[in-house]
Amino acid sequence: MDTRPATETPVVELDLEGMTCASCATRIEKVLRRQEGVTDANVNFAAERARVAGDVDVDRLIEAVAKAGYRARPGKPARGDAASAAARAVFRRFLVAAALTVPAMAIAMIVAESRWAMALTWILVTPVQFWSGWPFLRSASLNARHGVATMDTLVAVGTLAAYLYSAWVTVTGHGHAYFETAGTIITLILLGKYFELTSRGRASAAIRMLLERGAKQARVLRDGQEVMVDVALLQPGEVFLVKPGEKIATDGIVRAGSSAIDESLVTGESLPREKSVGDEVIGGTMNAHGALTVEATKVGADTALAQIARLVEEAQGSKAPIQRLADRVAGVFVPVVLLIAAGTFAAGLLQGDPVGDALVPSVAVLIIACPCAMGLATPVAIMVGTGRGAQMGVLIRGGDVLERSRSIDAVVLDKTGTITEGRMRVTDVEVDPWNGGSSDAGDVLIAAAAVEQSSEHPIAAAVVRAARDRGATIPAATGFEAIGGSGARATVGPRDVFVGRASYLGDHALMSCSELDERKAALEGQGKTVFGVGWDRRVRGLIAVADTMKASSPAAVAALRTLGADVVMLTGDNEATAKAIAAQAGIARVVAEVLPQHKVDAVRALQAEGKRVAMAGDGVNDAPALAQADLGIAIGSGTDVAIEASDITLVGDDLLGVPTAIRLARRTYRNIVQNLFWAFAYNVALIPLAAVGKVDPMLAALAMGLSSVSVVTNALRLKRVRPMTGGKR
Repeated sequence: MDTRPATETPVVELDLEGMTCASCATRIEKVLRRQEGVTDANVNFAAERARVAGDVDVDRLIEAVAKAGYRARPGKPARGDAASAAARAVFRRFLVAAALTVPAMAIAMIVAESRWAMALTWILVTPVQFWSGWPFLRSASLNARHGVATMDTLVAVGTLAAYLYSAWVTVTGHGHAYFETAGTIITLILLGKYFELTSRGRASAAIRMLLERGAKQARVLRDGQEVMVDVALLQPGEVFLVKPGEKIATDGIVRAGSSAIDESLVTGESLPREKSVGDEVIGGTMNAHGALTVEATKVGADTALAQIARLVEEAQGSKAPIQRLADRVAGVFVPVVLLIAAGTFAAGLLQGDPVGDALVPSVAVLIIACPCAMGLATPVAIMVGTGRGAQMGVLIRGGDVLERSRSIDAVVLDKTGTITEGRMRVTDVEVDPWNGGSSDAGDVLIAAAAVEQSSEHPIAAAVVRAARDRGATIPAATGFEAIGGSGARATVGPRDVFVGRASYLGDHALMSCSELDERKAALEGQGKTVFGVGWDRRVRGLIAVADTMKASSPAAVAALRTLGADVVMLTGDNEATAKAIAAQAGIARVVAEVLPQHKVDAVRALQAEGKRVAMAGDGVNDAPALAQADLGIAIGSGTDVAIEASDITLVGDDLLGVPTAIRLARRTYRNIVQNLFWAFAYNVALIPLAAVGKVDPMLAALAMGLSSVSVVTNALRLKRVRPMTGGKR
């Protein structure tokens, strides 16, 4: 896996207009890469967008694109309105073309050889050729100045040849006119282009949905008064209120109140998550029932929602390595087709066919070979796949990730924070059965909490949290003393209460019973941390804590197995604890007691076995291993360092996101392969048929349009991919 540079190269994004095929995109890429300061340029035909890396002048880039015959402007996210406007403009041209071509076809079929009929069809088709078909003619002309041929060249040359030959026939009275053929070709291509644009609009809807579903206004507290302000005017540090049923205005931290938050917009998880004081909330998510006071921490482009949209846009603008083949083919395809068409025309003349009869199959070759489907095959699948991923809380960085995902056969899971919750929780409270009923589990837990509320240790916090969750009132304690790694004591009411290891309790003359000792051994055998609680010279009970497993972990492991991957757990914990957690998760292979700096060595060892390794983790110490792995997956609740080192980021912390991400990436790649196969197969099969006159130009135009629509429609099937649940595919 490629490591990322320490310093980011500046990137400029441009919105493009005027592209009609993959060769247009290739042409613009070449022009941009020749500009001073440009280190790389990538043009996404489906998204009509360019990403240019380097220290560049935007105005100079726009001017260079204009000289090449296209239009460019500084890029803006979520161009839904622009896509809709382009579709409407194409549809208007189509309506005019259809309204004039249909009567022209009727006249040609009824009185084809009449001079007045030819003249009338000439009049009808002229606006179709020169107004409805103007975008093709203009683009072909501009590209011709640079010695470049594109799909527009094929359409322009084919229809103009039919139109001009028909005009000559009408004037001289010798031969058969093909005005209706030129009109029908333009009409059908415009119809196919309209369907293509509307389908592409659906394909890129995920980003628009993310941004449009954000909050528009915030209820800000200013000088003690509630003031409704535009979200764009919020500043970090400002405090705003969120009432039940309202969207959270921007990213922040809860300062007062508690509620359940529906985060499905960004995580894909349907169940609301409880939030209380100190918890982070995400802008655009929905507050269910409680009132919250939130301090804004991130606004505008820094919010989680904006960052997600940016990551998805970057991924949609990327290319899978498999597309390089398609790009190379598209770059030489049109000139080759022009030669084939010229050869077809020449062959017809040599065998004695009239000019009109020789012209028809050559026009069919030109039209049927338009490489739109090839240009759409990869980018539209990436657009739909990454967009669907964003809806499920899976962010895929780019097209190369899709190719690497298909060969993954081993998945390494970090334990803490990935398989487990990442924080300690009280799991068991055991009471001395021989204490004569002088205390129960509640008494033991409350006494321990009273002592531990003065400590900042994670285990102490778990004990206090458990007591509060049970609704207990924790009494005050005095005289708190702690010995690091051993235990603590404090006076709670009339008692001196001791909490800690067996050795610590023994040092203070607290006696235990054999039943508690046996229970302690059993709990420790389950990988739990166990300590005693005692007073008045006796150990009154035991408390066990553990970093508990996420509810979804066993299902996620099962799902990974259905994808054909071996699952390995990696942890710095001792082997007994690691194996206990692994057994609960259904993981057979465990690498325990691994120091943070050696996690990368464990990944390398698997790769040395010939495995293609995916690594999932959430911490700073996971970043080197994520970068070393063939596929790095960062759990979204983790650190920015881990997320930056990864190829796939899970917005939520549900481990089922890992198999969901791998399956989505595999299906997207498979969709790309299907699209490219059908795009190539279509041209390989039909060009020879057109050359020998088995496909007429009108059918060729229809088939060309349908090929593009079929590629987009196939890609849209990715919208139906569902999150994995316990091994179900």
